[in-house]
Amino acid sequence: MMKSFLALFLVLAGIAPMRLVAQASAIPSASPVEPAGQNDEQRGKELLDQMVQALGGQAWFSRKDIQVSGRTAAFFRGAPNGTVIEYTGWRRFAASGQEPAERIGFLSPKGMFIPGKKIDVVQIWTAGKGYEITYKGRTELPKDQVADYYRRQDHSIESVVEKWIKAPGVMILAEGTTMVERRIADKVTILSANNDAVTLELDASSHLPLRRTFKWRNEKFNDFDEEAETYSDYHTVQGIPTPYNITRYRNGDMVNQRFITKVTYDQALSPDLFNLDLLLKKP
Repeated sequence: MMKSFLALFLVLAGIAPMRLVAQASAIPSASPVEPAGQNDEQRGKELLDQMVQALGGQAWFSRKDIQVSGRTAAFFRGAPNGTVIEYTGWRRFAASGQEPAERIGFLSPKGMFIPGKKIDVVQIWTAGKGYEITYKGRTELPKDQVADYYRRQDHSIESVVEKWIKAPGVMILAEGTTMVERRIADKVTILSANNDAVTLELDASSHLPLRRTFKWRNEKFNDFDEEAETYSDYHTVQGIPTPYNITRYRNGDMVNQRFITKVTYDQALSPDLFNLDLLLKKP
């Protein structure tokens, strides 16, 4: 009886655990596997290549213009301020062969007894300036608003791919994995020669951008502010995966959210759309 008990004890205490360890070691890890033989810079460049291909490759590179329709909402200290505005936007890219520009028309009801909506406020961004056009005429937008717009443009994904990575002295570094809205993301930072930086977090499966972040010095308070933008609800339009939900954050607080309902690329937009002398001219 004692020998039988001892044999059973040895099986439970020794052999069985060894088998469990052997079985557990055969289970593949859920952690992303880094390609062998790559350093952080090589991996970073590979991640950017994967992102561009995921965004549509040549179709994304050759976009000439885009028209979007949707709603935009503003937030104060991370809470909605109760204002949701419908808008239509037109943007002209450098691939069009013309000066990049953007026009945004904000819609309002035509009247109490007249159905439908009309664009009664237009903003035009071109040549480093911003203008607002209403029934009163044309005015230049405040300097801080203009600086904010072009700062975000200079740190956009388009600028990173088209300008940053081609500039001398740039560094592209993979920084491992992170979580963005409960999705595993590959993190890559692009550092310019003058120590400006943009960080992109890309979906580990699709390689599409989930978040873009950069910091800039606030001259008023002499410290750094962080600007972030997240992208979700991708739809493929004319071969180009396009985020229909774009959310902006300032120092961790939500400041703006856009919900897009319709997107159209490459309509050969008329230059009149961006002509400041043609007030409220409809497309």
